[in-house]
Amino acid sequence: MATAPLRAREAGVDLVDVSSGGLVAHQQITVGPGYQVPFAARVREVAGVPTAAVGLLTTPAQAEDVLASRAADAVLVGREFLRDPHLGLRAERELGHEQRELWPAQYARARR
Repeated sequence: MATAPLRAREAGVDLVDVSSGGLVAHQQITVGPGYQVPFAARVREVAGVPTAAVGLLTTPAQAEDVLASRAADAVLVGREFLRDPHLGLRAERELGHEQRELWPAQYARARR
């Protein structure tokens, strides 16, 4: 493995967002739910630096599994937040966490 993650840790980097990038046309990466997670797990293991996983993580359960398995320290779900700006609230409900009053007062009628 390249030494860049090790140097990053030594430089005080707090979190590495790990992605294979997909910028090289001849790459042969099998794409599927969580396909980037093993890369984050490997960087976390070898470099000892906290990592964030990406890669078709579209459901709260997938994200929770990544964190529970300690494959990464965080998950980044940018595209899913573009599709569903209320993903955080949905995740809280789907994962069975206490529903806190996070909605702006102006949205109260829309929630019923």
